[in-house]
Amino acid sequence: MTAHFALIGVVASDMAASLAFYRRLGLVFPEGAEALPHAEAALPGGLTLALDSEETVRSFHPGWRPPAAGGRVSLAFRCGAPEEVDTVYEEMVGAGYHGELKPWDAVWGQRYATVLDPDGNGVDLFAPLPVAE
Repeated sequence: MTAHFALIGVVASDMAASLAFYRRLGLVFPEGAEALPHAEAALPGGLTLALDSEETVRSFHPGWRPPAAGGRVSLAFRCGAPEEVDTVYEEMVGAGYHGELKPWDAVWGQRYATVLDPDGNGVDLFAPLPVAE
């Protein structure tokens, strides 16, 4: 038997706020998911992003508590071009989300930026920089 990576799970303290954030980044969740304890969006490559309310997690793990400090996992969205990183970052910050790192040209050859989702999870935006000839 072989296990296959299939799902990324995020615990949402406010399902509606988390859905609005990820929908703004282009993910498609079912209509009315704001009233559900669990919602999923299909990702490229066959993966799934799942959002669960804190109450849902506590229903099967009664001792679960949200972390007191920032996490060690981030999600990343690839943009179509370096300038799109700036555009998406500004749209997210303009919509009231926290801009953690303003767009910059990373030494590894990508335009990069980070915004935080409503629960403080880092969500990176990136695009390859043109190769200098």
